This record gives sequence, structure tokens and C-alpha cells, in this order.
Amino acid sequence: MSLMILIPISIGMGLIGLGAFAWALRHDQFEDPKGCAERVLISDTLAEEDDFVKEEGAA
Repeated sequence: MSLMILIPISIGMGLIGLGAFAWALRHDQFEDPKGCAERVLISDTLAEEDDFVKEEGAA
């Protein structure tokens, strides 16, 4: 009895996941993952360098 409930639920959840993945592909969610990661690191690095330059100028 429980398999008659669990199997359709698991198939439905798999289809929802597949639909979410297809939506993400159509809306360019995976277009440039490396660039986004590098922009995050570059932004932090530039902010730290700006703080360092400001501290040297104040001294």
C-alpha cells in the first residue's frame, strides 16, 4: 500500500526537479558561472586594496 503512494510521489518530485532544471537552462542561469565567481573575488580584492591605499595615505 505504501509503495502505491511513494512511487507516484517520487516520480512527481523528479519531474518537478527536471522542470526546474529545464527552466534554469532556458533562462540562462548557467551562462557564465566562472565569471560570476571571479567577479565576487575581484570585488573583494579591489575593496581590500582600496582600504590599504586609504590607510597608507592617512599615515
